[in-house]
Amino acid sequence: MQKIKSLMTRQGLKSPPDSLSDLGAFESLRVPGKEEFRELREQPSDPQAEQELINSIEQVYFSADPFDIVKYELEKLPPVLNLQELEEYRDKLKQQQAAVSKKVADLILEKQPAYVKELDRVTSLQTGLQLAAVICTNGRRHLNIAKEGFTQASLGLLANQRKRQLLIGLLKSLRTIKTLQRTDVRLSEMLEEEDYPGAIQLCLECQKAASTFKHYSCISELNSKLQDTLEQIEEQLDVALSKICKNFDINHYTKVQQAYRLLGKTQTAMDQLHMHFTQAIHNTVFQVVLGYVELCAGNTDTKFQKLQYKDLCTHVTPDSYIPCLADLCKALWEVMLSYYRTMEWHEKHDSEETASASEGSNVINTEETNFDRGYVKKKLEHGLTRIWQDVQLKVKTYLLGTDLSIFKYDDFIFVLDIVSRLMQVGEEFCGSKSEVLQESIRKQSINYFKNHHRMRLDELRMFLENETWELCPVKSNFSILQLHEFKFLEQSRSPSVSPSKQPLATSSKPVTLFEQYCSGGNPFEIQADHKDEETEDVLASNGSESDEQEKSAYQEYDSDSDVPEELKRDYVDEQTGDAPVKSVSRDTLKSRKKSDYSLNKVNAPILTNTTLNVIRLVGKYMQMMNILKPIAFDVIHFMSQLFDYYLYAIYTFFGRNDSLESTGLGLSSSRLRTTLNRIQESLIDLEVSADPTATLTAAEERKEKVPSPHLNQLVILSSGDTLYGLAERVVATESLVFLAEQFEFLQPHLDAVMPAAKKPFLQQFYSQTVSTASELRKPIYWIVAGKAIDYEQMLLLMTNVKWDVKEIMSQHNMYVDALLKEFEQFNKRLTEVSKKVRIPLPVSNILWEHCIRLANRTIVEGYANVKKCSNEGRALMQLDFQQFLMKLEKLTDIRPIPDKEFVETYIKAYYLTENDMERWIKEHREYSTKQLTNLVNVCLGSHINKKARQKLLAAIDDIDRPKR
Repeated sequence: MQKIKSLMTRQGLKSPPDSLSDLGAFESLRVPGKEEFRELREQPSDPQAEQELINSIEQVYFSADPFDIVKYELEKLPPVLNLQELEEYRDKLKQQQAAVSKKVADLILEKQPAYVKELDRVTSLQTGLQLAAVICTNGRRHLNIAKEGFTQASLGLLANQRKRQLLIGLLKSLRTIKTLQRTDVRLSEMLEEEDYPGAIQLCLECQKAASTFKHYSCISELNSKLQDTLEQIEEQLDVALSKICKNFDINHYTKVQQAYRLLGKTQTAMDQLHMHFTQAIHNTVFQVVLGYVELCAGNTDTKFQKLQYKDLCTHVTPDSYIPCLADLCKALWEVMLSYYRTMEWHEKHDSEETASASEGSNVINTEETNFDRGYVKKKLEHGLTRIWQDVQLKVKTYLLGTDLSIFKYDDFIFVLDIVSRLMQVGEEFCGSKSEVLQESIRKQSINYFKNHHRMRLDELRMFLENETWELCPVKSNFSILQLHEFKFLEQSRSPSVSPSKQPLATSSKPVTLFEQYCSGGNPFEIQADHKDEETEDVLASNGSESDEQEKSAYQEYDSDSDVPEELKRDYVDEQTGDAPVKSVSRDTLKSRKKSDYSLNKVNAPILTNTTLNVIRLVGKYMQMMNILKPIAFDVIHFMSQLFDYYLYAIYTFFGRNDSLESTGLGLSSSRLRTTLNRIQESLIDLEVSADPTATLTAAEERKEKVPSPHLNQLVILSSGDTLYGLAERVVATESLVFLAEQFEFLQPHLDAVMPAAKKPFLQQFYSQTVSTASELRKPIYWIVAGKAIDYEQMLLLMTNVKWDVKEIMSQHNMYVDALLKEFEQFNKRLTEVSKKVRIPLPVSNILWEHCIRLANRTIVEGYANVKKCSNEGRALMQLDFQQFLMKLEKLTDIRPIPDKEFVETYIKAYYLTENDMERWIKEHREYSTKQLTNLVNVCLGSHINKKARQKLLAAIDDIDRPKR
């Protein structure tokens, strides 16, 4: 109502009580005072009710146009007035006024922070404007000072000199313009004669000169004509360039390139050429498919020509599908061959230009030419991938147009053979591994191979659980290339050479398809060759060959007679794989007998029937991969799962022992532990039965996993007479190492067929899984070494030794003899096992190394248990250890003795001073807290005071604190 009164006041109208004295009821329509307004604000409000009141206000009050409010309200009154109705209407107006007033007040309060913020911005802007005004004033003052500093005479001289320079330039310009006017006629004549190279050269020269004087009106018309002429020439050259895409002609392309080079648009020519190649690919595939569709339709209906290529491919009949695919690849081959020959042309001419440029002296032109040449080279190299991507997309669209499952197996393989040959073309074309085609074809072929692989994994688990880990007798010259499954590799090798040392690739460079068919022919007209199957002969005849050779070699070598020459020739260092030295003395071989228990065995591979089955399965997978190259990654992934499962089974059967692993000697490397954890998480199904409440995703994941295998109950690993199943452990572990060697041998072939984007997976598989196979030797043979010798008995014997003697002893203690006797028994049992199974040199070295290391650490632990020790007792310790080393070196040829320094350093620490001892403790963290504490309390207590001892013990505690 206040707003209504204000509007009435601005319009010069009187209020109703002043003009209508007989309507006293309007006196109650006064504006509410401040107290009433506060009461209205303090009354409980209903936002919805207030909004309904505001919405009930008539639209005329919201109009921006002024109008007589009083007159409007009076005109609304009925002819007969009713006081009660008027009071009700007045109350309604009051309620509307109160709602509007409250809404306005709320809006004002809501916008108050924004108003304050905007006011601050205005103040800041005003300050900035004042600063700008000061800067402008100072600038104008300095300009006036500079203006007054110049004299009128100096400026006059400069103006005259400038005028002279302009006149000289004008004279030169007029002479050049005269020449340009004369060359215009000659240019028109050359265009009529179709002398395009001469016309282009003259046109460019004139255009270059005209560009300098384009500000003259007499030149503008000539410049426009020259530009039109150049555009006309470019259009004709573009048409000539498009003919290169399907039928490359050297002479024709040379002329086109010369013309573009004169135009200075070599880069533009490359851009246009790639556009034409893209268009040629689209037109070619469309015409080929259209021809087959119309031929099979049997009518002249033109509706197929209006279809998109994707829709057109769905109309190809199954009978014409393969011929159409072959012709499609042939046509695309012609386009890619033209591009290949285009690149050859540029490489040849670039080399010629480089040779000629080296003899010239124009450095600027040479740099420009090199820049253009570099751009063209880069463009052509990038175009390789682009064109191959277009080809892949067209072929992929064709493949997706028909469900390949309707074809017979032979037809399906034939389709895949054509596609794989096309991918070979693409690989030679641009080095790409055809990701688009691979993704398309692998989706249609991976399903049945997944099922096949799942059955093979279950079969492998069955083999492993029934395996007794006995040696499979194979010939000494066994190679996986002798197996029928690997005949497709077509490699002839000498039987005497180890497969791990044989290269897969020949030294001569193979001829590419583009080099082979550059002058004519088409690779998609070749039919697959079918070769006859060959027999294989890899198993020894009931083991007679190996048994007789082993028996003869063992008998002759065990006697004092001369070592057989055959044995000398067959002796190969199994750690390095190097060939033996020609002259090997008997003494050398006799000394080798200490640790090499394989001298009495023929150097035949150690493997089991399960290993041979896995190798055969790998060969079948590689055959499948050779046929279905688009799924090469998936096949290699499944092959890696075969190796993973075999490795995990060997570890589960023979190497899992948490108590020995807790020794902290690094038996299992972090890489091996990571590999085993990865295999367990990704491949092993640890659940006994499927949970019916599990999600569908979890069920699908379990389908990809295999239950963990269980060791055959016939395999006994707890008997000390057999060195705790050492023969079975050797056969199992070394068969895994042999399997890893075969995977290493196959790596070049797998790397050759692996997609470029997936090669990191292959590299990771070899670096983190295959290479860890030999690392399983340590934890597996550690279990044998930990049980073969009674270390606890040695600790008990050491406890009974008196170390606080008063005189230097000349006789060592009995525990040394007991320990050496244990080692002699271990050596005899190892020899007995070697008569059953050949123990390779790395295996025997690891066994001896484990036993010696455990013995040395047991000795240190025994010294750390000493309660009292004198100087003479410490000398006795040194005597005992030297006696142990002297006798041990006669049993083994391992040098240096493992952990020898570990014992000697601990013994010699007794002679250190206080300061040296503190530094020694911080540097030698390989000793336990107990060993260090005993060294300080018992051994050093005699020559250091209590304060120094407490200091050393505090240093030991500081070192041990992070380990807790």
